[in-house]
Amino acid sequence: MIERDPHLANPPLEDIRGKIEKAARIANRKPSDIALIAVSKTRTSDEIRPLLEDGHRVFGENRVQEAMEKWPALKAEYPDIELHMIGQLQSNKAAEAVAHFDYIHSLDRLSLIKALAKEMDRQDRHIPCFLQVNIGEESQKGGCDIKTVPELLAQARTAGITVAGLMAVPPDNANPVPYFALLAKLARDNGLDQLSMGMSGDFEKAIKLGATYIRVGTALFGERAPQAG
Repeated sequence: MIERDPHLANPPLEDIRGKIEKAARIANRKPSDIALIAVSKTRTSDEIRPLLEDGHRVFGENRVQEAMEKWPALKAEYPDIELHMIGQLQSNKAAEAVAHFDYIHSLDRLSLIKALAKEMDRQDRHIPCFLQVNIGEESQKGGCDIKTVPELLAQARTAGITVAGLMAVPPDNANPVPYFALLAKLARDNGLDQLSMGMSGDFEKAIKLGATYIRVGTALFGERAPQAG
């Protein structure tokens, strides 16, 4: 059993950091090359604050409106916060996304490329994006088809968008390893070195296969309370 420091505001953060370091060293990688995105969707400012007090600064949100409601006040207190958009993004929310986020992980279609490029130019705020790939070819999930990755990458670059890398979410209840490996191969084949993959239940496997950004929510914050109704 892991001994947790009772003086830490958020002890699970140290557990995750330790697991990141162990997985990185097994893969002969530097732990500092892996960024932990604390997925704070549906979490209140009071739930987020302990991580901020422990020095964590990288967070991820799924919805633009929710991010706009809680992050401006927190950013006023902690100006070095780095905010990542990790959920599906509607083209009509491009202006807000460019204004409030520092990275976008869900670029997956030409219409969104055009909307984001227009807003980045208008706001003079050019933020890196990840091309989201529907790695399991699931109809209910966002992301572009695997075969369209080169085309969308070229379209994004032509529009002036910096594509940092690829992002994907493997199918639920499936071994994620083959999907992580496929995403890593797609990135290499397209000259990209950043990979946004791995969540609470599989981030150690993702790190061993090259993840540079992992998205962890439940393991940091605990299970969300059931909705009333």
